[in-house]
Amino acid sequence: MTAPSYAIGIDLGTTHCALAQVDLARSEGDEVALEVAPLPQLIAPGEVQARPLLPSFLYLPHPEEISPADRGLPWGAEHPWLLGELARERGAHTPIRLVSSAKSWLCHPGVDRRAPILPPEAPPEVGGISPLEASVAYLTHLREAWDHTHPEAPLQEQLLTLTVPASFDPAARELTAEAADLAGLRVTLLEEPQAALYSWLQATGGGWRRQVRPGDLILVVDVGGGTADFSLIAVAEEEGVLQLHRLAVGDHILLGGDNMDLALAHVVASKLAAEGTTLDPWQLRALTHGCRSAKERLLGGGAEEAIPVVVPSRGAKLIGGSLRTELTRQEVAEFLIEGFFPGVEVSARPAARTRVGLTQFGLPYAQDPAVTRHLAAFLGRQERAATHLPGSAPEGAGFLRPTAVLFNGGVFKAPALVARTLEVLNGWLAAAGEPPARALQGADLDLAVSRGAAYAGYVRQGGGVRIRGGTARAYYVGVESAMPAVPGFEPPLQAVCVAPFGLEEGSAGAPSPQQFGLVVGQPVRFRFFGSTVRRQDRVGDVLEAWSPEELQELGEIEATLPPEGRHPGEAVAVRLRTTATEIGTLRLEAQPLVGEERWRVEFDVRGGEGG
Repeated sequence: MTAPSYAIGIDLGTTHCALAQVDLARSEGDEVALEVAPLPQLIAPGEVQARPLLPSFLYLPHPEEISPADRGLPWGAEHPWLLGELARERGAHTPIRLVSSAKSWLCHPGVDRRAPILPPEAPPEVGGISPLEASVAYLTHLREAWDHTHPEAPLQEQLLTLTVPASFDPAARELTAEAADLAGLRVTLLEEPQAALYSWLQATGGGWRRQVRPGDLILVVDVGGGTADFSLIAVAEEEGVLQLHRLAVGDHILLGGDNMDLALAHVVASKLAAEGTTLDPWQLRALTHGCRSAKERLLGGGAEEAIPVVVPSRGAKLIGGSLRTELTRQEVAEFLIEGFFPGVEVSARPAARTRVGLTQFGLPYAQDPAVTRHLAAFLGRQERAATHLPGSAPEGAGFLRPTAVLFNGGVFKAPALVARTLEVLNGWLAAAGEPPARALQGADLDLAVSRGAAYAGYVRQGGGVRIRGGTARAYYVGVESAMPAVPGFEPPLQAVCVAPFGLEEGSAGAPSPQQFGLVVGQPVRFRFFGSTVRRQDRVGDVLEAWSPEELQELGEIEATLPPEGRHPGEAVAVRLRTTATEIGTLRLEAQPLVGEERWRVEFDVRGGEGG
């Protein structure tokens, strides 16, 4: 394999995909030759156009809906689906054939992500595709598009960085890396908020050192199409040089532009209902896609005050076969600001409503749509994350106090949403006697993640400035307590730390100081836990009890470990050692006290296998 010519950043987004490149031969220090790669795609039957963004939509057309000639791409690939702009346009009229939010499904632990479950409500004749296959399809399109325009530098031979939400657990990261592998790409994973900050660093051309100072806490607020992510980056000084350290990330919150599109669809549906027209669920789904387009145009800085919205009709009684209404700029701004960014106290927390016993099959969206309440909860939970920094908030401060904010995600293309978020955050700071947080001016909100990922690849080659982080959580494995059998009573579970917070990717933690009994030769379950707030725990620390805020249980793994010549069911005395892989997953290795065997269990989703 030849040396890479480019560091490539890939944003596999919920709403859009993007690809950016750094020409390594033309870059040195703060002088970086960074560009966004154009992505050819179908924008109409038989019409291909290169655009900076590939909409993350996949459409499964009827066999007679569009001819093979009209869905051909310049590189001659043939697929049974449509991708990108044409897929989004067709799906707005026939939503039962449209796959959207595949990224959110990819990290949904409650479904089989290898099964053809998308579109979720499609009838059998439509067929289906799995979240994994959809992700592979997007990445394959990016590879084919790049290779078509850069035949001298195939994408799989470049230095590739693929972004994921900071809140993705190891299983979701592993599945994302597998999708890339199936698309023929070998990647390193990078958290999206870090990518956004890398983009800001690169865009300043070295001027970032004049905009931040030691002791600063940068809050990255990233609200995209499907998720809301929060991260904290500390600015420190080491031997006279400014350094950036990732301190904390938030939980995985399925709350973003998709929720807002649905909310606007209900606003329009209410207007139609007041005029005597009731929409059925199929029409509401189609309306949601129409509202997405209207929202982007109204909040994108244009001069339009209202956008027509067309609702397809299923009957023949309506003139033109459709309903027409409009969505105004005022409706969008007022409803989204008050509904998703309300003014709340810093003590506010996301509301949890009583769930109905049976629910429709779908994504586990956040129950509370208020981004500001989720932000308050994050800052409250991370109150002690910066205690090691000079000038940090005193004991009992109630919440962590950021000094700067970097916004990312397409939602914040609306200046009103940026202004409201700053207004709420600075209100909390003012009440605590702190100065207001200043907004860092970022790059294009749609392209910052791909640009930052490309720059991060350049940094790994020795250029630029690196954000240090490691694992965003401490990780624990469940260990069953040894006790006599008691009828109707299960042995209590302990949580043993196997990976401390901040374990660097590509490095191994220390072996556990204590020994455990590893059951081999018969089916067993491994239970794993993670914590974003317990930074003090070290390998081998044992928790007898914990609160739901301290530890969250991750997906368990069922496995049968090979007995290696021992009796099935035998408990082998072992010590545990954990390695953080380059893609952000964890590998747990059990080393026997006697013998050379090794048993490995990875936080992955490959059929629950361990080996």
